[in-house]
Amino acid sequence: MTSFRLVVLLLAAGVAVTLAPGATRDVDAAGQGPIVTHGVAVGDVRSDSAVLWARADRAATLHVGLAGGRHDRVERLDVTAEHDFTGQVLLSGLRPRTTYRYSVRFRADGQGPKVEGSFTTAPAADDPAPVRLAFGGDLAGQNVCRDAAEGFPVLEQVRDFRPDVFVGLGDMIYADNLCAAAGRYGNAQVPGDFAEAATTEEFWQHWRYTRADEGLQRLLAETGYVGVWDDHEVVNDLGPLHDTGPTPPYPAGVHLLPLGLQAFLDYTPIASSEETPKRLYRSLRYGKHLELFVLDTRQYRDANGALDSPERPKTMLGREQLTWLQEKLAGSDATWKVVVSSVPMSIPTGFPAANGRDGWANFDQQTGFEQELLAILDHARDHAVDNLFWLTTDVHFAEALRYRPFADDPGFVVHELATGPMNAGIFPVRDLDSTLAPEVLAFVGPPTPADVVTWADAKRWFNFGALEIGVDGDLTARIVDTAGSTRYRLELEPT
Repeated sequence: MTSFRLVVLLLAAGVAVTLAPGATRDVDAAGQGPIVTHGVAVGDVRSDSAVLWARADRAATLHVGLAGGRHDRVERLDVTAEHDFTGQVLLSGLRPRTTYRYSVRFRADGQGPKVEGSFTTAPAADDPAPVRLAFGGDLAGQNVCRDAAEGFPVLEQVRDFRPDVFVGLGDMIYADNLCAAAGRYGNAQVPGDFAEAATTEEFWQHWRYTRADEGLQRLLAETGYVGVWDDHEVVNDLGPLHDTGPTPPYPAGVHLLPLGLQAFLDYTPIASSEETPKRLYRSLRYGKHLELFVLDTRQYRDANGALDSPERPKTMLGREQLTWLQEKLAGSDATWKVVVSSVPMSIPTGFPAANGRDGWANFDQQTGFEQELLAILDHARDHAVDNLFWLTTDVHFAEALRYRPFADDPGFVVHELATGPMNAGIFPVRDLDSTLAPEVLAFVGPPTPADVVTWADAKRWFNFGALEIGVDGDLTARIVDTAGSTRYRLELEPT
């Protein structure tokens, strides 16, 4: 890609950039030093901090200049081959609801071109500021990859929504899938130069493929990012007790979870600590009306095939994360408590089903994680946690659900919005587990997978979720498709 082309793309995203004549995105022909290869992302944006991410084309020193909020400063960090030349800088001591300007460049034997942009910190916890949140998952799965002409087209609609924060809710790569020149739905694609990932380098290759999409770079350049992982960041239906590849070309007995987790951390700006560098569950507050509780549904779970019973309940979250979630929900004074779970509450998942259920629901077998979900909801009811809303994905169609899980307490209500895929295979099912007494508010998907044949068909069903919370705390949830059409709208007043 020429330097002129890169300038045009970044200017279109509202990002100022300077490039030396003759420089390119991946090769420094003019000898001007290392360059930013995959855009800039700012993640886990809180009222007082944020994490800035960038990648170089070689070993270098990342220089981040920050201006705004009554002070300027420069942060530096060395990037090395050990982390695929990616780097993350924690920007702390920031002011709430303040726009900061940043400049990013890499330096090694020379000084690379500068990329400039901005981000806005979250409102303070007592500020009733309006908030716009977009979320979605499933990118480049089942050989439904970057279209040769449009990339991931739904991301343009996410940008047009102008969210304050975008939650990438898992399966943001498919490390166990391939991307051919011809897609599942007959369109020409950008082929992926990678295999099913079984080494750290191969996991990085999948991340580089997805992050090379120009639409995703534009979105992350101007929107706070919350990164979440699910199973396909490593391998289907992932857990620590089933993280090996099923058949060749996977090497027998190689545990993939540690490799995939490291690659996820390399490419996802997360505000982790030195004490818990691999902890992915966290909460983020956005003013008076919204608190996100981001779950890690993969790293601590029991085996999918194990039985779940009241006498011996399984865990998806692990004891520490479960306790954290219960205490954080009970202690939150946000109007809306929004739980981010990569797997759905009542839609059964797990393929093949004979290996056990992968989500919360049991459905037709006692292998889900239902007892733990009931414990979460029961604890929330006992502690008067109201306005509870779950964001989920993973199932490759969209559905809105309302729950009254306790027959003796019909006033305790929970909502769930499952969306997707953003750009992957489309596999609608009508199955629902009945335990939580689900009420289907909307189903957005074709009658069967066989009804999706062409790329035009698929684009009709790609979608993402949008939440808008006003100054008065009223919440509007929508399912939005690739054309920007709202396929379902839910309006709720806080109790």
